[in-house]
Amino acid sequence: MDKTKKRILIVDDDKDILESIKEILEADGYRLDTAENGCEAIEKAKNNFYNMALLDIKLPDMEGTELLTQLPATTPKMMKVIITGYPSQDNAIRSLNLGADAYLTKPIWPEKLLEVVENKLREQEEIEEMSQAKMDELIQARIRRLEKEHGL
Repeated sequence: MDKTKKRILIVDDDKDILESIKEILEADGYRLDTAENGCEAIEKAKNNFYNMALLDIKLPDMEGTELLTQLPATTPKMMKVIITGYPSQDNAIRSLNLGADAYLTKPIWPEKLLEVVENKLREQEEIEEMSQAKMDELIQARIRRLEKEHGL
């Protein structure tokens, strides 16, 4: 996996946490962008492709769980990770039901952050490869059927 080509959007209204996460991921080679609220994150996601979004659950203008559903659909699917300082089973279940791919609690240990990011981005690549293989298979089947229909 070429980390320098992976783009991550970090969304958190706590500037210290935002900078800490950014430093950890930049040091590991990822390309990053940040947003301090949900509206800013939505605008950035409309204008840029991100492989992943790390979303704080408590934002000044909306809940991170609401933001999960408002980020644009992308191909490959943007991986979404909820980060919270207010962990609860209800929050975790709600986040996962609304489309989160993972759920992390603050304080975030750098090793755990990197592990989750790497695992989810690897999963994204595997899904993309499977989708491409399936598409190739469908195209080849269509070509064979057309050749048979036209006696080629």
